Amino acid sequence: MKLNFFKSKEKRHTIAFYNIENLFDVYDDEITRDSDMLPNSEKKWSIKRYKNKLRKIGFVISNIGKKEVERHPAIIGLAEVENEAVLKDLVGSKHLKEFNYKFIHYNSPDERGIDVALLYDETVFQIAFSKTYTVDLLDNDGETDHTRDILLVSGLFEGLELHVIVNHWPSRRTGDIETKHKRLKASQKVTEVISFLKEKNPDAKVIVMGDFNDDPESESLKALELSHGLFNPMRTLISNDRGTTSYNHNWNLFDQFLISPNFFERKKNSLRYVNANIFDEDYLKESEGKYKGSPYRTYAGKRYKGGYSDHFPVYMVLSKK
Repeated sequence: MKLNFFKSKEKRHTIAFYNIENLFDVYDDEITRDSDMLPNSEKKWSIKRYKNKLRKIGFVISNIGKKEVERHPAIIGLAEVENEAVLKDLVGSKHLKEFNYKFIHYNSPDERGIDVALLYDETVFQIAFSKTYTVDLLDNDGETDHTRDILLVSGLFEGLELHVIVNHWPSRRTGDIETKHKRLKASQKVTEVISFLKEKNPDAKVIVMGDFNDDPESESLKALELSHGLFNPMRTLISNDRGTTSYNHNWNLFDQFLISPNFFERKKNSLRYVNANIFDEDYLKESEGKYKGSPYRTYAGKRYKGGYSDHFPVYMVLSKK
């Protein structure tokens, strides 16, 4: 009986992050470069394809961590959303509408018009504050190089203070070495945000999540880890045949969490880290061909595949005792 009593006193929740690969609506935005995601583009993006994507992404989100905690995630950080309209459609889609998710989103200066956002179950996480931080970058001509803003959301999670920082750092599209300095800049900005939080509360509980476009052992992530003694639970998950995204048959683990060390406190009435994993169920993978096992994506180049995303989600389980 004692064991059951203690189990009932413990609450577990899933915290997730998912790069959902270009969740765009079908309407032209004159400010951003969204012309390849329109009905008249080579990709032939359509209402039907958009609705299929919403349904599939909603299904994935509803199942992340469900085996461990037997309910939907409490918090989901997202990358590659176009605007507020697609988030409304997502939270109202078939597999998510019953959970009444709310979201935090700001338009960022990214040239492609893709932003980060945070979905949350307001019965678990009550928002007190949110803000975005711009990563100041210059291109080779000395002009401003726009990238995704960093999103900070603070509030009470199960009545306890929690800060979540959502990231989508600059890509490696023009080369790892050539773009490394951009991710180091983003890393430094996150360090500054955490310093700001710790000035207000030295015991601030912080979760950093995102698509960092760098692996756990990359300089940018190691510098961030060291700056505030953060713990990266994803470090042990990458291998030659497992990761969150695959390029030329090589796995990367770009999607990660870093957490402040006070998630390992043993005191009562505190949020504790339990475990972290990649959500790479078989239905999210290519089932055949030369890319078998890699993420089953929406597009391969301009070819429509009708899958989910070119990234697997990642998740972390927290408990409150």
